[in-house]
Amino acid sequence: MIDQRTAPYAAFVLRITIAGLFLAALYGKFILRPISLWWNGLLKAGYPEWVLTYTLSAEFASAVLLLLGVYTRWVSLYTLPMMLGATHFWMVRKNFWFVEGGWEMPLVWAVMLVVQALLGDGAFAVKVPALPWERRLQKAPA
Repeated sequence: MIDQRTAPYAAFVLRITIAGLFLAALYGKFILRPISLWWNGLLKAGYPEWVLTYTLSAEFASAVLLLLGVYTRWVSLYTLPMMLGATHFWMVRKNFWFVEGGWEMPLVWAVMLVVQALLGDGAFAVKVPALPWERRLQKAPA
């Protein structure tokens, strides 16, 4: 049974955790090392530039919009393919285990995004207008 009193706070904690992880990832890409190292490394690995652009847009969207609780479900679903791609990237290069820098972290991150999409905004989310397709779904007869 789901405790309706605490569920919004669980969604909030998950949302803040995911946003914090993306903020840390962006900090690593832009502050700790030059972004060109990351960008050129993935180009050399054979990824097209549009994938890198999508990756950065998903990371920025998740860092900012999840932190605020803005369109949480849609941002989580937008970011999910990127995390599955990151899981695959490390799966073919490393072992599973985290002690070896493996692929379990992006896999867990992807699962967290799915759970966040299922839970929704949670507590302390910024109120925004419903998207057009959300309004149509709400008006559908039960």
